[in-house]
Amino acid sequence: MTSFALFIFTLVALSSSCSYAIGPQNNKTLLSLASRIGINYGRLGNNLPSPYQSINLVKSIKAGHVKLYDADQETLMLLSQTNLYVTIMVPNNQIISIGADQAAADNWVNTNVLPHYPQTRIRFVLVGNEILSYNSDQDKQIWANLVPAMRKMVNSLRARGIHNIKVGTPLAMDVLRSSFPPSNGTFREEVAAPVMLPLLKFLNGTNSFFFLDVYPYFPWSTDPVNNHLDFALFESNSTYTDPQTGLVYTNLLDQMLDSVIFAMTKLGYPNVRLAISETGWPNSGDIDETGANIFNAATYNRNLIKKMTANPPLGTPARRGSPIPTFLFSLFNENRKPGSGTERHWGILNPDGTQIYDIDLSGTRPVSSLGSLPKPNNNVPFKGNVWCVAVEGANETELGQALDFACGRSNATCAALAPGRECYAPVSVTWHASYAFSSYWAQFRNQSSQCYFNGLARETTTNPGNEQCKFPSVTL
Repeated sequence: MTSFALFIFTLVALSSSCSYAIGPQNNKTLLSLASRIGINYGRLGNNLPSPYQSINLVKSIKAGHVKLYDADQETLMLLSQTNLYVTIMVPNNQIISIGADQAAADNWVNTNVLPHYPQTRIRFVLVGNEILSYNSDQDKQIWANLVPAMRKMVNSLRARGIHNIKVGTPLAMDVLRSSFPPSNGTFREEVAAPVMLPLLKFLNGTNSFFFLDVYPYFPWSTDPVNNHLDFALFESNSTYTDPQTGLVYTNLLDQMLDSVIFAMTKLGYPNVRLAISETGWPNSGDIDETGANIFNAATYNRNLIKKMTANPPLGTPARRGSPIPTFLFSLFNENRKPGSGTERHWGILNPDGTQIYDIDLSGTRPVSSLGSLPKPNNNVPFKGNVWCVAVEGANETELGQALDFACGRSNATCAALAPGRECYAPVSVTWHASYAFSSYWAQFRNQSSQCYFNGLARETTTNPGNEQCKFPSVTL
């Protein structure tokens, strides 16, 4: 199947079965967790509501679980007044110290868990965030300390009589070397033996979950012309049959999840439970980010909720009937996240608390009863010229600093802005910054430069130049 270009095609026969069984009491707990769709509460924005307002908004969309990217004390205290399940996170930069010292783990638990538990219904402590996606020498030190840190966290919790908080770590799909067809799922060689084997042993021994950040948007968007959007949005009538197993797939998410199940099976751990720590679809993005729109975001998330709250649970083709705890990403559009435009547009809510689209995380409302959606206009790639200009109303001091940055990397970038040159007039910070942003982006886009400039720039398909001053552009 050529339609999912991000997946790597190799043929590896799989001899192990993916049986799945847990005890009745654990199954009851798992069903309770999985039936409550969670929401990721990130705070990388300068215009977001207070924690108090945000928690009320979490309740308003009928989420059952909230996942934090830290263990913010104010937020945890406020959550004690709710029935929400809660997940907290150990920052990546604390993993080495905790992995090396039980006292550091004890201190973390004493500071971040004991003051709030059990009034705040903490159910998961996640150690780090996607640490295997980074591979500097320092990052590899973190890799080596990941499982030791997780063990010490469990030791600390148990020593304090806490047995119903599971410890895990969220990993991205790039932990796999190959993922298509699903039966070909295999972990990367450099992490398989030193990290994944001890991690899976830990998760299996503590009856915890393999937490996965999984986004069908990304493999679909690598080739939106040939990949089937309906298959990524749970709307397809077509199926794909894995040639090795005969398992039949009706959506891209199940393929991605099962590729991880088969990768775990190859290492001897076919029964470790899956949880989705992040998934979603961007509601907007840069001009070249095809398919990032409100219609697709709402369709994906609505159908995901329907799938994950089904009773009895649907599971995946490799694990029929298995409940999967799931967290949508994310609560808000976060305007201070760096990177391409989609990075700032995964939210269900605007910063003022209004819904970007109608959604009910409880899964009790039929999808057909939810509000209408704007027709998408970017489901096929844009062809034409794109410029990068200053956003309206940007702070002039900040624009001036960004202008200096853009002009400082290469003498050629802003040569046309010199006095007497073709783009010198009009003499304004906004005009000069817009030219500099466009010129810089056109010059360095192939080196991963973004039209962002700390939130001071935006893309446009309208030529900002004039007869005298021709702004450089990017051609898509």
